[in-house]
Amino acid sequence: MLYFVATPIGNMSDITLRAIEVLKAVDMVASEDTRRTGRLLKQYDISKPQMSFHEHNKAHAGARILGHLAEGKDVALVADAGTPGISDPGYTLVRSAIEHGCEFTMVPGPCAFVMALVLSGLPTHGFTFRGFAPKKSGQRQRFLAVDAQSPHTLIFYESPYRVKKFLQDALVVFGDRQAVLARELTKMFESVDRGPMSQLIETIPEKPKGEYVILVHGCGEEKE
Repeated sequence: MLYFVATPIGNMSDITLRAIEVLKAVDMVASEDTRRTGRLLKQYDISKPQMSFHEHNKAHAGARILGHLAEGKDVALVADAGTPGISDPGYTLVRSAIEHGCEFTMVPGPCAFVMALVLSGLPTHGFTFRGFAPKKSGQRQRFLAVDAQSPHTLIFYESPYRVKKFLQDALVVFGDRQAVLARELTKMFESVDRGPMSQLIETIPEKPKGEYVILVHGCGEEKE
């Protein structure tokens, strides 16, 4: 069996009992960063062989995982943080498992964009998750323009190195809509900043830290 196991996005206590049980029971744990996953396993006194599975080795590593499954072994895939398959190469392994008829299931748990959406105060009954935008400004603006007329709350992930440039491009594409910056969720310095996009740009420190979830109010939708 292949298990897609959600892990904490910050606070190590945010892990389910089932996730711990599965990680203790499988034969192999695959992850983006084996060092980071190793710290999680050590926290819960779990000792298992690990292998890396990330964007740059997903084809080779995916074939290796399928090989383990064919041998009758159980494998758990975890992301660096949160739910595997969301804005990471885990979805390619789902497709491969379907194609090869492998059994797989999900051990649900934390997901950063869901937490940010609930805390945002923006409408939650309709939303569009877009993940990471392109790195270059022109490509990023074209990426954002696809949803410029969407009435739904828009959700993005962004690194601290590009968050200010993202907001500047978003201001050009969307106008000065209400938006939210959620950072360091579940950690000691968790913050959720709300306001017009132009105002939020001014709150970005010179050297921001921590991954960001950015939420933008939909076009023309009444505030609730």
